Amino acid sequence: MVPHIFLLLLGGMCKVAADMKIPGINQDSGVKTARIGGDVTLHCSFKNDAVNFISWYQQSLGGKPVIIATRMKLNTQATISPAYKERFQVDVGVEDGINHLMIKDIRLSDSATYYCGILEFNAIEFGKGVFLHVKSSSSNTQAVVHQPALEPLQVGDSVNLSCTVYAEQCAEQQSFYWFRHGAAQPSIMYHSAGQCKFDSESQVRNCTLNLPIKAASSSDAGMYYCALASCGEVVFGNGTQVEVRGGSAKVPSLLVSCLSVVLAGSIIVLLTLAVIIYKLNKKSCSLCKGTDRHLTVSAASDTTGQDVDILHYAALSLNRTSERHRQEESTEAHCVYSRVKSRKV
Repeated sequence: MVPHIFLLLLGGMCKVAADMKIPGINQDSGVKTARIGGDVTLHCSFKNDAVNFISWYQQSLGGKPVIIATRMKLNTQATISPAYKERFQVDVGVEDGINHLMIKDIRLSDSATYYCGILEFNAIEFGKGVFLHVKSSSSNTQAVVHQPALEPLQVGDSVNLSCTVYAEQCAEQQSFYWFRHGAAQPSIMYHSAGQCKFDSESQVRNCTLNLPIKAASSSDAGMYYCALASCGEVVFGNGTQVEVRGGSAKVPSLLVSCLSVVLAGSIIVLLTLAVIIYKLNKKSCSLCKGTDRHLTVSAASDTTGQDVDILHYAALSLNRTSERHRQEESTEAHCVYSRVKSRKV
């Protein structure tokens, strides 16, 4: 029973330690806006002595992550991939763990999510990711993205975030996405198919998108953007602010503190039980050794007593006649002892 309790406590200790682990990487998150032809810097830093490599990745809408640059921890120069050498640079700070990505002469094709990643032994850890939204002064996409306001939510509520998109037809495929900004969780892209209707008279597509939020918590709070990717551009809506009330940001810390106290108390009880069990076992062993000696001595005494009771000695005196006595006067009298061994029934 005690080993099982110990394993449960050890598992709880590991879980609390994992929950309290400080992230090793810190980078920009959410949505960052830039203009065509301008410059932008995406920030990234780390505080982990076990880091071996630091890298930057770019993930275009609907695409896979592509490595931009990488360097070893102590190197002051990063290796830039050939496709990015012209306009991408990495600002390195070895002492303070800085690894900022600088993009010059921004283009529409730079609209993507950028991740800063670190390699620690054989594990890769990524930052939350930041989406770079590139705007142009003259848009080729005629689209309107409308997002209605949302009333504050209570913890545990469920809601569907809605978005309506009015857009003209485009030669390229049009895609819809959801982004988060300022939320405690990473600014992950959610691809949405949407339900669209085409108006043949106005040549406009009317699409409706929904993003469900179930059992809302404080980590779901933030600004949610509905976006349309069309004709090489990304058009964002005005955003929907999600506010969650009734929760407390200190709940996780309080929970961890309570678990730590319970864990400490359980360990103390476990150690106390272990000491008590050890003392009981030691006392029991001492009694066992004393009993063995007593049994050995008693057995020896019983054996001796049995031998005394069982063995009977009889002394026989042999008297001879006078004639033979005279003939054998020189012969001494002999005593013959006869041992009779009786068996108890």
